[in-house]
Amino acid sequence: MAFYHITDLEKLTGIKAHTIRIWEKRYDVIKPHRTDTNIRTYDDEQARKLLNIATLLRTGMKISRIAELSDREISALITRIHDHAPEDVICDTFINELISAMLKFDEASFEKVFSSSVTRYGIFNAMLNVFYPFLVRTGILWTAAELLPVQEHFASTIVKRKLMAAIDGLPIATKKNRNYLLFLPPGEWHDNGLLMAEYLLRSKGYPTLSLGQNVPVENLKFVVSAVKPTHVLTFYVARQDIQKIKKEISQMTSVDPKVTILISGSPNILAELKDGKKYTLLHTPADLAALL
Repeated sequence: MAFYHITDLEKLTGIKAHTIRIWEKRYDVIKPHRTDTNIRTYDDEQARKLLNIATLLRTGMKISRIAELSDREISALITRIHDHAPEDVICDTFINELISAMLKFDEASFEKVFSSSVTRYGIFNAMLNVFYPFLVRTGILWTAAELLPVQEHFASTIVKRKLMAAIDGLPIATKKNRNYLLFLPPGEWHDNGLLMAEYLLRSKGYPTLSLGQNVPVENLKFVVSAVKPTHVLTFYVARQDIQKIKKEISQMTSVDPKVTILISGSPNILAELKDGKKYTLLHTPADLAALL
């Protein structure tokens, strides 16, 4: 069984730590465990219950009402949300259900939620509105310090498998006015964002060539010369040496002035880069979709 600090629950559920403490005292919704030094910790069941509470709050229910419900009654209400709630609430429900399945390593439930969201929205919109927010909230897209590494690997492996299958299932690209070269620079291994970008591009009919992870930037000139892409897209996720990142971006932009450089990745890194004249920052998949 995993244990989480209250700050972990805040990140997973979106409910402020201060609010969780108040609910514990006023409504007794969950009872934290205590370490020898009296620090609150929470187990998987408590984390999942708080995810369900967060979902019901999004429908307009008051915490005072939710606190009166049994776990079975809460689960029944969660099941009915898909039938009548606004679409943004339903998306949030899907995200919380994916997190809940991840916390208990329940692949069958994870697959079921994945399939349900694709059936409802189609895979393109499910990518934008369900899977991307799930990856961001859990930290899987950038790194996952808030979770156990095995939970990160469990969910990341399933999502990666789904993305690769979705890419393979797309028809051959037909548009000729643009083609995209995708890669991760040296030291970058988290490729779910890259795979999601590749799916979005190919689903809109644009040819892509992905070089994958940990590609030396100095090799870019040779590939650009051979492939002649109109756009180059890369992600900075794990590395924190902003000066080295800026130097690499400068190398990219000098390869061919006719090529548009697109940079995405960790919000912290993008905040340091700002927007440049020779490259464009993509903060979310919606930014990429808007360019298409």
